Amino acid sequence: MRLPLPPPLPVLLLLLAALTAATSTFRPDWNRLHGLARARVELNRLKEVKAFVTQDIPLYHNLEMKHLPGADPELVLLGQRSEELERIPLSDMTREEINALVQELGFYRKAAPDEPVPPEYLQAPARPPAEGAPDRGDL
Repeated sequence: MRLPLPPPLPVLLLLLAALTAATSTFRPDWNRLHGLARARVELNRLKEVKAFVTQDIPLYHNLEMKHLPGADPELVLLGQRSEELERIPLSDMTREEINALVQELGFYRKAAPDEPVPPEYLQAPARPPAEGAPDRGDL
């Protein structure tokens, strides 16, 4: 009976680099996101992003889908007057990472698409600035 040999060191290093790249995600610049009110996902053909769009977007309040043929998928963060605050590339993110990001940004997730949104979340993710609060630039 032969035992399999462990992979050579370069293969292990490549696997470690791929794992590190897969776990690093976009971190929002909170200084640029004052007045964040809603967002849209701009999509092309990526499987993970498409799963998020078809199965998860209908559950989020103030998050919509806009299909732009040939465009790289991006989460476009918009202010209360629909002004663009920031674009976040989604191509290299998993469905779970996109969900975590959207929830971190403060978007309300319903249990079902037709579930009503509680009154305290109707304006989510927009939040009034707290007095004396830091700019959250450390996130």
